[in-house]
Amino acid sequence: MDGAEGIVFIGDIHRRWNYVEAGLAAMATPPRAAVLLGDMECHAPLDALAAPFLRRGIPVHWIFGNHDYDGGPEMWANLAAPERNPVTAAGCLHGRVAEIGGLRIAGLGGVFRRRVWEPPEPPRLRARAELAEDLARLDASWSAAQRSALGDALAAMAIWPEDWQALLGKRADVLVTHEAPSSHPAGAPALEDLARALGARLIVHGHHHVNTLSVAPDGLRVLGVAAGWGVAADGSTLWPGEAPRWLGAPPSGWRLAGRAQAAANTVDT
Repeated sequence: MDGAEGIVFIGDIHRRWNYVEAGLAAMATPPRAAVLLGDMECHAPLDALAAPFLRRGIPVHWIFGNHDYDGGPEMWANLAAPERNPVTAAGCLHGRVAEIGGLRIAGLGGVFRRRVWEPPEPPRLRARAELAEDLARLDASWSAAQRSALGDALAAMAIWPEDWQALLGKRADVLVTHEAPSSHPAGAPALEDLARALGARLIVHGHHHVNTLSVAPDGLRVLGVAAGWGVAADGSTLWPGEAPRWLGAPPSGWRLAGRAQAAANTVDT
């Protein structure tokens, strides 16, 4: 893909920044930009955790995953609060398109949640402004604290139709998501629908800890990136991470074009 050289896509780090540090240290030429695919689980501000990139002058872009709210508002603030992250906050790709290394990259963080939207079913809720009224209808077994915690988590890490809508009408070369499209057995076809609406020819996702490069009949490519791995847009491995999970045969309608292989049998897990 023209313009993709020098961009590293990094799968779910899950606090294992040692993979990133070791991978960058081993590269003769550092990447020009990094895109984090969610589930960093920031136990400290991202500006501090992303130091392996920032001290090398590598800009960091990111989306969030379903585990980035596991530690509640504090963990979320470590990722998303601009006052904690004056450098990396601007790199959030969720719900927008940014030009990175000459490519237009769109981002959609989070995962589908039944209480908000679980395609192919229509959305239950379309905007976060509807959430308070919906949670008020929970039965009396839910305490006020539980309702508030659920609402905060859904507002943060669910895929919301209003964010989806914000991307429609834009153009992108690449769509990065945490959730997988239907190239993964647990994925959602709605994501390739969004990619096609954007004009994107490549989706890059995390979440499932797999290294795959899948191709749809119309040529749309989907690159899955395993936990802690650094992978280029063509599927080649820039550094290994956690031992990847096995995907098995591709779902109907998809052709498996390749898997990231470098050092897969020698990764320290």
